[in-house]
Amino acid sequence: MNASVRISVSSLRAHKRRFAGTFLAVLLGVAFLAGTLVMGDTLRASFDTMFGNATSGTDAVVRSAGTITTPGESQGVRQPVDTDLVTAVEKAPGVAAAEPDIQGAGQLVGANGKPIGGQGPPTLAGNWIDDPKLNSYQLAEGRAPSKSGEVVVNRGAAEKGDLKIGDTTTLRTPDPVKVTIVGLATFGGEDGMAQVTYTGMTRSDAEKYLTSKPGEAASILVRAGPGTGQQELVDALTPVLPKGVEAITGQELAEENTDMISGQFLSLFTTFLLVFSGVALLVATFSIHNTFAIVVAQRTRENALLRALGASRRQVTASTLVEASVVAVVASAAGLAGGIGIAAGLQALFPAIGFPFPEGDLVISGLSMILPLAVGIVVCLGSALLPAVRAGRTAPLAALRETAVDQSGASRTRAVVGTGLAALAVAVTLTGVIVSPSLWLAGSGAILALAAFVVLGPVASTTAVRVLGSPLDKLRGVTGGLARRNALRSPKRTAATASALMIGVAVVSLFTVFGASLKATMDQTVSRSFAGDVAVSTPSFGAGGSGLSPRLAPAIAERPEVDTAVGLGRGVAEVDGKGRALTVTDPVALERTFDLGDVRGSMRDLGDDGIAITENEADKQGLRTGDTAQLAFTDGKKQTFTVRAVYGRSELAGDYVITRDAWAPHRTQDSDTLVAVTFKDGVSAADGKAAVENVATAYGNPEVQTRGEYAQSSAGGIDMMLTLVYALLALAVLIALLGIANTLTLAVHERTRELGLLRAVGQTRAQLRAMVRWESVLVAAFGTVGGLALGGFLGWVLVKASDGASDSAFAFAMPPFQLTVVALVGVAAGALAGLRPARRAARLDVLRAIATE
Repeated sequence: MNASVRISVSSLRAHKRRFAGTFLAVLLGVAFLAGTLVMGDTLRASFDTMFGNATSGTDAVVRSAGTITTPGESQGVRQPVDTDLVTAVEKAPGVAAAEPDIQGAGQLVGANGKPIGGQGPPTLAGNWIDDPKLNSYQLAEGRAPSKSGEVVVNRGAAEKGDLKIGDTTTLRTPDPVKVTIVGLATFGGEDGMAQVTYTGMTRSDAEKYLTSKPGEAASILVRAGPGTGQQELVDALTPVLPKGVEAITGQELAEENTDMISGQFLSLFTTFLLVFSGVALLVATFSIHNTFAIVVAQRTRENALLRALGASRRQVTASTLVEASVVAVVASAAGLAGGIGIAAGLQALFPAIGFPFPEGDLVISGLSMILPLAVGIVVCLGSALLPAVRAGRTAPLAALRETAVDQSGASRTRAVVGTGLAALAVAVTLTGVIVSPSLWLAGSGAILALAAFVVLGPVASTTAVRVLGSPLDKLRGVTGGLARRNALRSPKRTAATASALMIGVAVVSLFTVFGASLKATMDQTVSRSFAGDVAVSTPSFGAGGSGLSPRLAPAIAERPEVDTAVGLGRGVAEVDGKGRALTVTDPVALERTFDLGDVRGSMRDLGDDGIAITENEADKQGLRTGDTAQLAFTDGKKQTFTVRAVYGRSELAGDYVITRDAWAPHRTQDSDTLVAVTFKDGVSAADGKAAVENVATAYGNPEVQTRGEYAQSSAGGIDMMLTLVYALLALAVLIALLGIANTLTLAVHERTRELGLLRAVGQTRAQLRAMVRWESVLVAAFGTVGGLALGGFLGWVLVKASDGASDSAFAFAMPPFQLTVVALVGVAAGALAGLRPARRAARLDVLRAIATE
């Protein structure tokens, strides 16, 4: 074994450049993985500290015990508590102070007239709590609000909206309220809680605009007196609280807040990044394997001589694995350092692009270092294992051979196995998306399809390269023909090199197709379901935004140009024990403005005790028109409703519809998510839209859009997602390019004598450079075409599987322009990867090259 190590170390010293691409591939993959883990740990620790500081003065929280959680949402809606409880709480043993905490949605309008925030994180408003220990926000500048219309805002929101103390602006609650900023606040020492915006009002204003009636609060914050512990305080409070109301410690509140961020957003965020780390490492696996396979092939005579001199198979195999181990350990260690740098860079980058994560020192845990190091070593050794075993099987007589013929592409076994895998992949996939819709079956079929592509690569590469390279004979003459024959020389090598790029292009194509399909689905939904002329909405998603005033739709309906204006509000309730989202609206106007499909019963007869549900939900709940269902609301009240209508389409109308009269007794902070407007006959689109915009100006100036504009803006988040995906996948494509460049560099070394002979018989340096570059382009073109085919297929699978698993109908779309750009980028990347090997080949000394053995 010692001899094997010495041989390996000597070989590495002599041929350091052979492993440059492998080293960089491992380094980049490990760096991205380590950076993701370090950043995740840092953000969790920063949020822990921030929430701990913000709630450090709150020893207990009194709130409603039950929540109603609707499908697709992790946070439930709680019933408010009576502020009269403050008196009883203050009398409990160990209580030093108690304050009601009134919370609701409130979106500030910036100095430029545009709303602040609303793109995901909540836009909050509440009563400013005078007790500084109970208030999560600390006054940093100015003073607290003392009269109606005065507010304190968090400093981050003020800076984003270009607002300062003394400015007057609008607060959407959702009814527009004119407010004057009298103070700026911080949260846990930061300018805000990430992108969450906060507006602190007087208690009377908070009750007026954020609750359905005075005397209600989201919770009651309690501070303990000296010598009273948090749990001791909770134990003292519990006996004085009415049924359905609970007390938790301030520590539990801080943990809940941290879990809300860490358990939902941060976990999703880091998982998203880890997926792309996995893609990058998968691409790196192909590049690493290809490098070692080429190196082993080039050292066939050297290994055979070792065998002839007495070296065992195990020693030759061990020698190759030692080389892989050295590269793996050094590159992975360098990747850890790079990962720390990536985490530090991301920590500085996010605030610069408007995503202010809390500040804090980098947290580097043992797991964040050990896991990427182990993954890097395992990936590198695993990729080198087969070439190492192949090296150990080298026969001593191979030392007498000049060359070895690669017939891997013509392997009948490979063709049979690959075809079988492809047939199985198609069968499993079609079963999962058509016969019995299942995301698991569809995913299994997708994995089998990827395996089939990899196995069939060497078989298909010969035909593919001949077809793709056929124009080169006419365009580039002898140079193009030589490039094509070089790419055909080793089908397995060509396929392995192209496979890395194929995976990167496939994932890019997959997301491109899926994103285009989501846009097409949204456009189809709006075109099919929305019969109105314009839509009024607020540009927000996630928990952000304050919605639209329920008074906006009636005000628009009064305009002479308008035939119908219907607002869609949102409520929550438990329907027969299960949390469901309710659409609160005028059902008659809804039916006139939206296509609800086939309607059984009558939407006109809902009244204050009737409900309309979709056919799909009716089947799930076993309900028909005339049946009754019990609804439990967040105010604790239960009411029996009669199903008076069952409709076919829920795409924009939701699954459950009740009237505003039915919702009024149970509402909290009422708002609409959308107002759909239909013009009278003869009213032009421009005149009608102008009339609606004039009314909307007085209600916080929400956006007025045509049907097409509304569909496009509803899908706006998809473009943001795709931009992030493309940026992350750039790493995988970069690793694939390193693999192509490294393969060509090794191929140039392997063909040194051949290249010297070409130069000797008259080939110019420019022709030699062009030959190597075109070979690189052909390999990249093969990988790109394969990636587009695989990505398009996987995109179709994902769309169809989502369609089968969802109540909504998904539309499949293949965007030709975007996929053409992906194809051109892939081919251009191949040309770029070939530049350095081509330059190196052209610099070879002709006589030395000819003399090379």
